[in-house]
Amino acid sequence: MEAVRLVRQGWSMRKVARHMGFHHTAIMRWMRRVPYHATHILPTRSSRPHHHPRELKEEVIAAIVAEREKHHRSSEVLYEDLKVAGILVSLSSIKRTLKRKGLLRTRSPWKRRHMSEERPRVFNAGDLVQMDTIHIMISRTERIYVYTLIDLYSRWAYAWASEKINTRLSVQFVRRAQALAPFQFKMLQSDNGPEWSTHFTERVGIAHRHSRVRQSNDNAHIERFNRSIQEECLDKMIPSITNFSKALKAWLKYYNEERRHFGLKLKIPAQMVPSY
Repeated sequence: MEAVRLVRQGWSMRKVARHMGFHHTAIMRWMRRVPYHATHILPTRSSRPHHHPRELKEEVIAAIVAEREKHHRSSEVLYEDLKVAGILVSLSSIKRTLKRKGLLRTRSPWKRRHMSEERPRVFNAGDLVQMDTIHIMISRTERIYVYTLIDLYSRWAYAWASEKINTRLSVQFVRRAQALAPFQFKMLQSDNGPEWSTHFTERVGIAHRHSRVRQSNDNAHIERFNRSIQEECLDKMIPSITNFSKALKAWLKYYNEERRHFGLKLKIPAQMVPSY
């Protein structure tokens, strides 16, 4: 802008160019951009190119998006499918395209890292209690959630059907289970789902740890219990909150007071808790 002012005060463009240390053609372009009576600062234009010389063609981008929306598979699967279709594009380009289009699941910036405590050794009831949720699809947009919980020492279990899952309901579920359990929970363990977030850890009032990522054996007991409760109870019912609540009440009584477990040397969970 100072160069423009000098020209308008009577200096020649070449004289201003020598004085300011710019090429005279740059002074000419600045003169065209500034109205005669303007006094504002002349903003610097970005030299960034509008297009990358090796950017993906629009038809390739459309093919990546279409393939993603067809089956919602991972970038690696898309890479192989597109290669079979004769579309050669790198895996990194596929990931960048999906991220740019908002089709790639990324870690939430608001999600805090889980700092899990050391896994305790189990000697008594309540030393380690595992929790999980079962998602049962009713329709494409409707589902029922079943909270599940099992004590590793006694195999005492509890379950609760809900229309949704969140931190508040998770805390409520644990308090319901604790009120019914014949022992105190000392340590809770869950996976890294949003219903078991750091907010749950802060509110539940019981020591809570998260299982290791991609280590399914950490939650082996609750996963096996989920299979049993689905095969022996939930799969036999018409999905609804009312039906599930009634069935779970009766089945849990049988599970805790009558059903024998090979993991307990054919004992019943009630026999493992003296005060039951």
